[in-house]
Amino acid sequence: MVSPHATPVAAHGLSLDIRGVSHAFDLGKTSLPVLNKVDLQLKAGESVALLGPSGCGKSTLLRLIAGLETPLQGQLLADGQAIVAPNPERVLMFQDPTLYPWRTVWDNVALGLQARRLLSQEHARVDAAIATVGLQEFRNAYPHQLSGGMAQRAALARALVNEPRLLLLDEPLGKLDSLTRITMQSELIRLWQARRYSSLLVTHDVEEALLLCDRVLVFSPRPARIIAELKLDLNYPRHRDEPELVRLRQEAMQLLGLGKNW
Repeated sequence: MVSPHATPVAAHGLSLDIRGVSHAFDLGKTSLPVLNKVDLQLKAGESVALLGPSGCGKSTLLRLIAGLETPLQGQLLADGQAIVAPNPERVLMFQDPTLYPWRTVWDNVALGLQARRLLSQEHARVDAAIATVGLQEFRNAYPHQLSGGMAQRAALARALVNEPRLLLLDEPLGKLDSLTRITMQSELIRLWQARRYSSLLVTHDVEEALLLCDRVLVFSPRPARIIAELKLDLNYPRHRDEPELVRLRQEAMQLLGLGKNW
C-alpha cells in the first residue's frame, strides 16, 4: 500500500489560508448569508474534502477560492498572496463536464491553453493530458460520442493541461453511475499522488470523502461554518470496510444529523 506521506514525488501544490470569510447572495431587497466566518488552512500537496448539507455554501467557497467572486468579509490567500482574480494555478472542475459539443476532445482539452495564447507551442501538453486520463483513442471524438465517465475524464484532462497547483473539485463524480464513480475515484487518487497538487473536494458522499482525502471538514447548514474536522491516517488504497474508515463514516453521519439513518 502507498501512503501519500511516503511518496517520493515532491509537493507541487500551493498552500491556502482562509481567514474569517463570510459571504452572502444579493437578492435585491434582501441578502442570503451563505458563509459565516470560515477559517481553513490547506498545506501544499494536501487533499481535503468539504462535507455538509446541500446548499450550505461549500460550492460558493470554491468559487471564492477560484477568484470568481469576492467575499464580503475576510481574506483568502494562496501561497501568502491575496486571491483577487482567477488564475490557471487554481482550476475549478464542476459536476457537469461542460464540454463544448462542437469541439473534439482534443479541442476541448486545449481550450485553456488556447485562451492563454499558449497552444501553438504547447501541443504536447494537450496530448499528454489526454493520455493521462486514458482517452488517446477518443481524442478526435465529440462529446455526444462519449459516455458519462469519458466526458468527466475529458473535463479532468482540460483541468490538468493547465498544470494546476490547486484543483478545486465541485461534486465532479456526482452524476456518474456507481461503477464508473468507483473507477474515477481511483483515478483521482492516482493523479493526486503522481502530481502532488493541492486539492479541495466538495462532495455529499461521506464514503468518497474518506476514501480520497487527508482530512474531511464538516460544515453546518447555511450560513456555513466548519463544525468538525476528521483526520485520516490511512494508507492508500483505502477500503470501505476498514474499521477506522467505518468508524469515521459513522462519526461523519452523526455530525451531519444522519446517525439514525446509518
